[in-house]
Amino acid sequence: MKKIIMIKYGELTTKKDNRNFFIKTLQKNIEEKLLDIKHITTYDYFRMFIECEEKDINKVVEILRNIFGIYEIVICFKLEDKSIDSIFNSALEIMKEIPFKTFKIETNRSDKSYDIPSMEVSRKVGGYILKNISNIKVDVNDPEVLLNIEIRQEAVYIYTKGEKGTLGYPVGTLGKALLMLSGGIDSPVAAYLSMKKGIKLDYIYFESIPHTSIEARNKVIKLANILKKYGSKSNLYVINFTKIQETIYQVGNEEYIITVMRRMMYRIAERLAKKINCNAIINGESVGQVASQTLTSMKVINDVTNYPILRPLCSFDKSEIIEISKKIDTYETSIIPYEDCCTVFVPKHPVINPDIKEVLDIENKFDYESFIKEAIDNALIIKIEEEKEDNIYL
Repeated sequence: MKKIIMIKYGELTTKKDNRNFFIKTLQKNIEEKLLDIKHITTYDYFRMFIECEEKDINKVVEILRNIFGIYEIVICFKLEDKSIDSIFNSALEIMKEIPFKTFKIETNRSDKSYDIPSMEVSRKVGGYILKNISNIKVDVNDPEVLLNIEIRQEAVYIYTKGEKGTLGYPVGTLGKALLMLSGGIDSPVAAYLSMKKGIKLDYIYFESIPHTSIEARNKVIKLANILKKYGSKSNLYVINFTKIQETIYQVGNEEYIITVMRRMMYRIAERLAKKINCNAIINGESVGQVASQTLTSMKVINDVTNYPILRPLCSFDKSEIIEISKKIDTYETSIIPYEDCCTVFVPKHPVINPDIKEVLDIENKFDYESFIKEAIDNALIIKIEEEKEDNIYL
């Protein structure tokens, strides 16, 4: 009897013809996270199994807790001897280690060549346990312990309970997007929720040195590295936004600074997204949370791009966002007080219902196209998987 890890799939089971692609992607994502642990992974349409040294099982489970596409994680016992006597002895050994008064046996016999039907296996195993453990009884409605027996072609698997996985789709199954990562609370949560839906992410960060600091950049790098445990290898593109931001401040109506600035960010994000083959742009906006997140403002800001703009947090309250940020370990980093370029030039009274004509008048006062090209051409790429900066230019 060998202790191994069983993985049950979540929404992957609804994918029909694409199911194999989703499962293979999940297996690839798991392998990337377990590079430093000696193990063997096998899978089929219904289950995935990870065999490793018993001392590493808890470490593997901890890693699996952060991988999307998993419905349930189960530590189970594998019996290569599928005889009923082997099942009797193993089930009894497992149950003797658990304090309980009531129990139930459930058997799933996917190996239809096995000569004992599922109901009969459950009845026989239950009777054997009743005979060998005193002061217990069967409760089919609300048992303290549910003992599962899965009789498969290659082996029998026995377990009592598992833990819920992170659900969602394996990262990479739904394509790639560019996420606008600031140093705040919202955008890392948007990143987490996007990865949960199977989206592979690269990140774009706008800085305005000397108005923003290297510490602010390092904070964003740290957030990207925290998010790495939920996703896969990614790049963080750091955009020097200083010249654009200073020019907007000089030529524009103060109330419109944020509106025009956000339009420039979307222009840059769209062109970068096309260059690196992203299918959408994602941000951490929540409707009505700040002036630039009214529907009127969003419409005017979105006007500069035809790219899909995804807002995973659009209907979330701030308290809900904070709760998730604490759960995913980004909150303490997000609240470190380094200003980003979205806060450093915030006017006292930003417009909440911007007039597109006023916006266009401001933009016509400077050659923003050359500024945008310069910003993209000189983007700094930080390879998150290596946790170091590489001065690579697009």
